[in-house]
Amino acid sequence: MSEIKHDQHRIAQMGEYPFARLAQLLKGISPNPDLQMIDAGAGEPRLSLPSFVQPTLAQHLSGFSKYPSTAGNDFLRESIANWLKRRFGLKHVDAQTQVLSANGTREALFAAAHALVNPNAKQPPFIMMPNPMYQIYLGAAITAGGEPYLQPCISDNGFSPDIDHITPDIWDNTALIYVCSPSNPTGWVADYAYYKKLLKLAEKHDFYVLADECYSEIYYQNKPIGLLEVAQGMGNTTYKRCLVMNSLSKRSALPGLRSGLIAGDADLIAQFAKFRSYSGPATPLPLQHIAAAAWDDEAHVQEHLQIYRQSLDAFFDVYGGQVPAGSFFVWLPVENEEAFVREKYEHQAVKLLPGSYLGAAGKQGFNAGSGYVRAALVDGPEKAAELARRLKA
Repeated sequence: MSEIKHDQHRIAQMGEYPFARLAQLLKGISPNPDLQMIDAGAGEPRLSLPSFVQPTLAQHLSGFSKYPSTAGNDFLRESIANWLKRRFGLKHVDAQTQVLSANGTREALFAAAHALVNPNAKQPPFIMMPNPMYQIYLGAAITAGGEPYLQPCISDNGFSPDIDHITPDIWDNTALIYVCSPSNPTGWVADYAYYKKLLKLAEKHDFYVLADECYSEIYYQNKPIGLLEVAQGMGNTTYKRCLVMNSLSKRSALPGLRSGLIAGDADLIAQFAKFRSYSGPATPLPLQHIAAAAWDDEAHVQEHLQIYRQSLDAFFDVYGGQVPAGSFFVWLPVENEEAFVREKYEHQAVKLLPGSYLGAAGKQGFNAGSGYVRAALVDGPEKAAELARRLKA
């Protein structure tokens, strides 16, 4: 999306989704028939199913005959609450009032802006987000009646979304900020100081912080810190103004399960739960049982983590450069990203995503995704090394 046109209908402002644009970019081009295709365009983990999936599904097949709870049934929310406490050292998470199940975090990230932001026709509130970003944030901001405020994430600042040079009047009109850590697509990871500064701004200017932590279990060296963890450390033990979202798509390599979590401030959870009771899709009961088993198990997560780390090593040993701190994406500078993507597809049978498709140019500046391509290392170390060889060819 190159530019946001604020006088257009909200749906038109959203532009085409990145993968629809990619399909158009590659239309009419045939990939090299002598090479096996490597699809590094989409962030879809392609690892083996955890061993508990099939037996758990078989045990609970009768659940397909029952309506599931939109909020998530009690057993699933208890598993989520317990995982949050184990993973982030949280002393208290109430499964009934501070946790919701999501039918994948895609819909939840989109719905959050609609549930929590009160649009104002005269002065639309700002909804902040990194640039480049997971484009769901942008679509959510536009359709919720907010004003997208894009934070350029560039190499000069380590791809960190800038919060130091935003003026008080902008913060005063901010309703919500999306933070993605570890970042899709740059691999940046928020540290304690970043979150602490942001939470102090949220308290001073009264806005909500929504952390997309879907890649929290995929990192190269240091385990990423979480938003609720920092809030607790600052004495905010009720997580006021905070919501986090996480998913089994990346953590457990179960993107087809469509199961994630929403957790944090009980007042925001109640408001969001009411909204989702009208619009949120519920996860079928057998799949909720699989999700609970996944949140309860860490062995498969550690196995996947080792594969991702090996994949990063294999790629950068061949390609060169610095390994990102988090996620399984590599964010590579190129001279002309669309030409690069077409050329690699045709001659090297590699599918990549142009970085500009994950960014936008709004009132705050330029498309910070331009001049990059995103590649997802989701097929293991051998394919990662082969991908690097083809990109260098």
